[in-house]
Amino acid sequence: MRAAEYTRRGPAAEVLRLVDRPVPDPGPGEVRVRVMASAVNPTDVKARALRGADAAMEFPAVTPHMDGAGVIDAVGEGVDAGRIGERVWVWFAQRRRPRGTAAEWCVVPATRAAPLPEGASWEQGACLGIPAMTAHYAVLADGPVEGRRVLVQGGAGAVGFYAVQIARNAGARVIATVSRPEQAARAEEAGAHAVLERHRGDLAAAIRAEAPEGVHRVVEVAFGANLDLDLAVLARGGTIAAYASDAVPEPRVPFRAVMLKDARLHGILIYEAPEPALQAAVRDVNDLIAAGRLRHQIGLRLPLSRIVEAQEAMEGGRVVGKILLDPSA
Repeated sequence: MRAAEYTRRGPAAEVLRLVDRPVPDPGPGEVRVRVMASAVNPTDVKARALRGADAAMEFPAVTPHMDGAGVIDAVGEGVDAGRIGERVWVWFAQRRRPRGTAAEWCVVPATRAAPLPEGASWEQGACLGIPAMTAHYAVLADGPVEGRRVLVQGGAGAVGFYAVQIARNAGARVIATVSRPEQAARAEEAGAHAVLERHRGDLAAAIRAEAPEGVHRVVEVAFGANLDLDLAVLARGGTIAAYASDAVPEPRVPFRAVMLKDARLHGILIYEAPEPALQAAVRDVNDLIAAGRLRHQIGLRLPLSRIVEAQEAMEGGRVVGKILLDPSA
């Protein structure tokens, strides 16, 4: 089978290559998936790009990408043979494993291959995984949001786009922020009640105009950079659920301001979420898809042979929507 692979970490153009590998066999508790679409996530490119003290490889060779979609064509011992032929979306494929979805076939634990509802395309299924599950956990892990006000920072991003939809479907009034005018339409498409451009006027005042008593939950993509703003607009007893802080990776936390708001700071890393939360995310996401209430945004489609371009596009940050690869091309 064709697979993408790297044997050392570094820039995509220097370390990624296409190789021929034997088609893998599933072990006990595993399924083999013929991959029809593979998605690129920020964690995929960060893991590949690590240098210096963090550059040691966990495995001699790695096929990247956590998320994808395809069809189960073989099962291992202990897995119901009735799953053969099942359409699935795959999550955490390369978590603590050497081989992810950037290949024609991928083997994963059976629990990480979720049924893909009828009507959903392979590409839509590949969009799910880390972004949709992170969004679900960030929105709902700290309690229901029905009748509450939810602020989604970065409402057009991969996680933010799903967070807006999940929060709205859960009964919240949703305020989304975007960085560029062209992103506003995406956040509106997701269902945000109000979309605010970050660099236009006084953002805190604009948020307060939409939520005079404050927001009850913040889904945050840039914790360090936005912490002061988040605290300024947070309702008493509210939660900031942050899943990234790239611009300010080690922020200073103003404890007194947090304390005076009786605020909760929840650092979100979906890989460390408890299993019941992960399964709840899978269930609820599938329910929304089956009901026709979950939209997806695809920004770039490329063949597997152009994986370097795909990963560089992710690093460049200019593509709005998911970057997907077709392993058959």
